[in-house]
Amino acid sequence: MTIIYWIIFGLIAGSIANFISPSSKGGILGSIILGIVGAVVGGYLGQLLFGVGISGFNVVSMVVAVIGALIVLFVSRRI
Repeated sequence: MTIIYWIIFGLIAGSIANFISPSSKGGILGSIILGIVGAVVGGYLGQLLFGVGISGFNVVSMVVAVIGALIVLFVSRRI
């Protein structure tokens, strides 16, 4: 179930990340896809570094997913 949470949070986090840092490249769909990747990355890094990952529908999981999405969006825009 954890990967399903990451995908769902990725969809939401990608939308939020696109709202926080809009881009004309890729549009909202590209941001949502990168948000899914970002949620997975955020969940993995959060679990690895801080012991906090995406564990269910709660505020901490959403924050981890949004931070991961913003990191992936930032890196993808720099490449």
